[in-house]
Amino acid sequence: MTPHGDGDGWVHCAAGHRHWGLFGAAGLLLRRDDAGTAEVLLQHRATWSHHGGTWGLLGGARHRRETVVDAALREAGEEGGLDPAYVEVHGRFDDSHGGWTYATVLAGARPGAVAQPTGGESIDVAWVAVEDVTSLPLHPGLAGAWPLLRDALHRPTVVVDAANVVGSRPDGWWRDRAGAARRLVDAVAGLSRSGLERSRLPPGLDLPELACWWPRWVVVLEGAARPAAQNAPQGVCVVAAEGSGDDAIVQAVHDAGGGPVLVVTADRGLRDRCHSIGAASVGSRWLADMFA
Repeated sequence: MTPHGDGDGWVHCAAGHRHWGLFGAAGLLLRRDDAGTAEVLLQHRATWSHHGGTWGLLGGARHRRETVVDAALREAGEEGGLDPAYVEVHGRFDDSHGGWTYATVLAGARPGAVAQPTGGESIDVAWVAVEDVTSLPLHPGLAGAWPLLRDALHRPTVVVDAANVVGSRPDGWWRDRAGAARRLVDAVAGLSRSGLERSRLPPGLDLPELACWWPRWVVVLEGAARPAAQNAPQGVCVVAAEGSGDDAIVQAVHDAGGGPVLVVTADRGLRDRCHSIGAASVGSRWLADMFA
């Protein structure tokens, strides 16, 4: 059995429904690609549990001082033996019930991720093809949220035209381009850790309405800024373009892996090139304003 935490207990939401978790609950929706087939990790719930016998997410009650992400990863480890080192979080969906919230943490599985039933809360833990999920008897909460969650399974990528963003701010970058680029990279790494709440996303970006996204960040450097790529902080991919920075940005869009891509640049010609291969774009001020 899973050890009891200070969040264990039943509560009633504003609609009068009973929910498990004094401080809300959280679950993990983990996606992987297996031989070209997209799959998600689901739990076949023990028959004695609430909505027993249905399929849902590895998850459970949050502890009092626990973040949503920490709660989801802890529960996935306790119920499915999943090592959080193999999980790459990219989003959070909050399903509010009026005073009580179930948060779904969306993530991608790194190669080598292994899961199996642990404790007594799972009949089984299995990778299920995305197209087969609705054929299972689903937990009502997952069934209701699945259409939105399915559209949010792919991690978005934000590609930053560093020269354009740095050049939009009169902070002396022309005297030390590598230093200015490094400050940008460090600031982007901070955003990678904190995530982007829904209100911070640029208008017109076609993404499901999650409470928070943790995109994959790619910063492209060129010319005198290239030394800033050395010893890049965790959470940001820094590309030192060998030739044209614009060409490197277009290549980064190609390499994004099929998820939504946003290119940060005010260069009209570059934006047109990126739009032609399916990326969205936003001006450099959007990013610069978050660092102000």
